[in-house]
Amino acid sequence: MPRERRATELRKVELTQAALRIIATRGITALGTRSLAAEVGLSSGAIFRHYPSLDALLEAVVAHVEGVLDATFPPPQGLPLERLERFIDARSLAVGNEQGILRLLLSEQFLLALPQPASERLSACVEKTRVFVARCLREAQQAGQARADIPVDALAPIVMGTIQMLALAKGGTRARAANSMPIRTALVALLQPVTFTAVTPARRKKPSA
Repeated sequence: MPRERRATELRKVELTQAALRIIATRGITALGTRSLAAEVGLSSGAIFRHYPSLDALLEAVVAHVEGVLDATFPPPQGLPLERLERFIDARSLAVGNEQGILRLLLSEQFLLALPQPASERLSACVEKTRVFVARCLREAQQAGQARADIPVDALAPIVMGTIQMLALAKGGTRARAANSMPIRTALVALLQPVTFTAVTPARRKKPSA
């Protein structure tokens, strides 16, 4: 790749990551050419050499988010609950490292502020995650790996909410891993199959004569 083209690609990545930082710390309404230029140390005009408009930049941000999220899905091989655990670890780490992603995915205001095609793509990311989690849970129930006394439609939001909490854990990568361990352990325990022990009714004592 020619040096100039490589420099341009690196600058585009820098701009999309800077946009996510602004979204994470100040909200999408604070994202503009001036704030973005100040974040990366460029002039406002220099930004338009890489993206013709703010909408084009937001489309690139969404494409970046899609790439980050898609990379967290594990290979289809392996037991369903193991795939789900690998996904939880990968997704919470990836989103925790770029918390602007989480704000984009969870905020209705952000979705409305995006260009419509970009908003639809983000909504598709959320649905893809929901379908994956539900499929893993359903396959785990069928294999006897996960509790079957709670419907998948009730378990899936718990799993997705736990991923959000893990992603929001404070500190660096190691600190977040340590702080999130009790939450992850609790989720795994919650998903374990439940065995019911039959209780034999106590015999009534005959009244004494």
